[in-house]
Amino acid sequence: MTADRGTQRHEISIIGRLRTGTGARDVTIVDLSEKGCRIFDRMGYLKPDTSCTIKIGPVGPIDATIRWQDQPYSGIRFENPLYPAVLEHIRQHFDLRSLGEGNVDKPPQG
Repeated sequence: MTADRGTQRHEISIIGRLRTGTGARDVTIVDLSEKGCRIFDRMGYLKPDTSCTIKIGPVGPIDATIRWQDQPYSGIRFENPLYPAVLEHIRQHFDLRSLGEGNVDKPPQG
């Protein structure tokens, strides 16, 4: 899936930890690119332009900013893009959709 933002976005399902000035909570990351992610946040409203940090599975915390909010989804932009190898590692090892395939935390074959 390619977005108009100039970076490829990947559909995923990863539990993350979002921290803002008002506290921290678990969220589900539903797509990810080098520059940001979209989260499902059932807990509440996130104000655009709010600084935050996010952990993507065990990766992070990553400094970021809330860019938009359309309950229950929010868009987050990372202050510094993820390295392509880090993005690929996250996709291959922490996507919960891979649980039934037995691929989570296994090294890639090939």
